[in-house]
Amino acid sequence: MELCDYPAYELALLLRQRSVSAVDIVESCLRRIEMVDGRPGTLDAEPREDDASAVHAFITLTAERALAQARDIDRRLAAGEEVGPLAGIPFTVKDIFAVRGTLTTAASRILSNFVAPYTATAVSRLEEAGAIMLGKVNLDEFTYGSSNESTAFKPAPRNPWNLSRVPGGSSGGSVASVAAGEAPLSLGTDTSGSIRLPAAYCGVVGLKPTYGRVSRFGLIAFGSSLDCVGPIARSVTDAALMLQAMAGPDPYDSTAARVPVPDYIAKLEDGVRGMRIGLSPDYLRITYPNLETGEYGEQPLPEEISAAVYRAAEILSGLGAEIVEDVPMPNTRYGIPAYFVISRVEAASNLHRYDGVKYGYRTARPDDDLNLLYRRTRNEGFGQQPKLRILMGMYVSAAQYSQQYYRKALQVRTLIRQDFERIFDPSGPYRLDALLTPTTPAPAFPMGAVYGDSVMMQYADQLNVAANHAGIPGLTLPAGLDAEGLPIGIQLLGPDFSEDRLFTIGRSYEMATESDPWRKARPAVLAMGA
Repeated sequence: MELCDYPAYELALLLRQRSVSAVDIVESCLRRIEMVDGRPGTLDAEPREDDASAVHAFITLTAERALAQARDIDRRLAAGEEVGPLAGIPFTVKDIFAVRGTLTTAASRILSNFVAPYTATAVSRLEEAGAIMLGKVNLDEFTYGSSNESTAFKPAPRNPWNLSRVPGGSSGGSVASVAAGEAPLSLGTDTSGSIRLPAAYCGVVGLKPTYGRVSRFGLIAFGSSLDCVGPIARSVTDAALMLQAMAGPDPYDSTAARVPVPDYIAKLEDGVRGMRIGLSPDYLRITYPNLETGEYGEQPLPEEISAAVYRAAEILSGLGAEIVEDVPMPNTRYGIPAYFVISRVEAASNLHRYDGVKYGYRTARPDDDLNLLYRRTRNEGFGQQPKLRILMGMYVSAAQYSQQYYRKALQVRTLIRQDFERIFDPSGPYRLDALLTPTTPAPAFPMGAVYGDSVMMQYADQLNVAANHAGIPGLTLPAGLDAEGLPIGIQLLGPDFSEDRLFTIGRSYEMATESDPWRKARPAVLAMGA
């Protein structure tokens, strides 16, 4: 096994034992990137036949910067100096985070020439812990999508398990880089499932923390009341190590929580005995509005998806957890319609800052009329998805419609939050420690199969988005492969700031299934020696 395939916690141990060097680790990751990634995403790239045989996770590779950091780590270790818990561990960064001196594009033409003058708190804290950034990875433009196909930087990333499938979005480049062994860790964002959905599609671990657990400073905003910064890794332990480094208050972000950060590693292997874990029928079906009848229709999840959830429940029960069935979550069905409204209003507000005057792209057709400069810049700089969100956001927030749409969506969000408060209430009827659900309604879909259909694309996130409305944490774990060899994910949802509990449950499941045959399977891009 190559060094790039080891989990981060094992690499950290090997480094401290002086069995390997930080340079060795970084060079192993760079060799894997050269082997599987193909050409990086660029503007106006013409399709090529060989694009279909590579992952294309990266927009910007910062190899020299990474090697310089690795040499510094090795020097400090040789001198007997203290290094952080993630010293020498490579990670990739979703290109929605500012990193000083690097191109920071949000996968959009309108920021295609923007070099960040400062570094996001999450990135700086990882680097302070000794982690080494390999580069910036691709995403849906401004994080708008569930497949990573809306990026302006082509070719779009592909799923390492099957290169004809999407990696999911919007953190598609992040999860693809981890699944393909290009880096042990990646930093992503989750607004309606944008860490958890692609993590499930690509068979890795992903966490959406409690809102405010990790600072959003330096994150290019989509929906400011929904965005969460979180870790992507190949094991629960690695995700816990990342969150440990990033979590905590930040003077640069007034929404960062001041709740104390526990030791996530200390309780990892405490086990689940005595915990109450719930199953909800409302998470075992997709509910959607029928445009012909105006009524809500229902569709059960595929057998392979629901079977993975029930098997996980059986395993956790065998480890001593109490499984509580038939937990009602009646307002989950309204999560996507409410998100459709709230996120568009917030996106439209956040996108107004891109005008071609202060930074970023400016139209090549200057004009004395400032309004015309704005219109041309935004028309040429934004792709289809940002334009749709601006139009929808302005429409539903207009004075004559805000009561009908926006305020109702905010009321629905409150109802969703109340559903979770009820099931997690220690004095309530269910007293759950966690809710166990599927992560996605189906495995990764083929590239081009859904892209362009905004409604269908949005409903891929139905099982994730309620956690964003409620602000609670959600952890997704790989739970097997379907008949076509595509990963299946399960999800653990918990009350506010219960990440340590979710990690404990996830680690228990991970250890109980470590000898399962599907754990030995490798993504197709590696199995075929691409």
